[in-house]
Amino acid sequence: MNPRIEKISSILDMNKAENIEVFELIGSDYFADYVVLASSLGERHTIALLDHLKRGLKPEEQFLYVDESGDWVAIDLGDILIHILTPQYRLKYDLESFLKDVAARKNKE
Repeated sequence: MNPRIEKISSILDMNKAENIEVFELIGSDYFADYVVLASSLGERHTIALLDHLKRGLKPEEQFLYVDESGDWVAIDLGDILIHILTPQYRLKYDLESFLKDVAARKNKE
């Protein structure tokens, strides 16, 4: 696995993120090579996980854009997107299904 993805997953795991999934989308028509999804325990935990990632990944990683609310944080590292969602938002938006479809289309080509 990509060492950058391993570090991101490790930081999330050490700080109690749940259901961490990584989607490798290299070669697909998606704009990022990897997407990391993780569930938080609630709104405060979502923001805390963002802070842990900032401390753990900087200065090696450049955070190009961060969109944050209590329910969902999206972090753009260029070739890697990280989404941290509360369980309710993760269920509601079902990003896994979308990303699995993108990966499946890539594998058919």
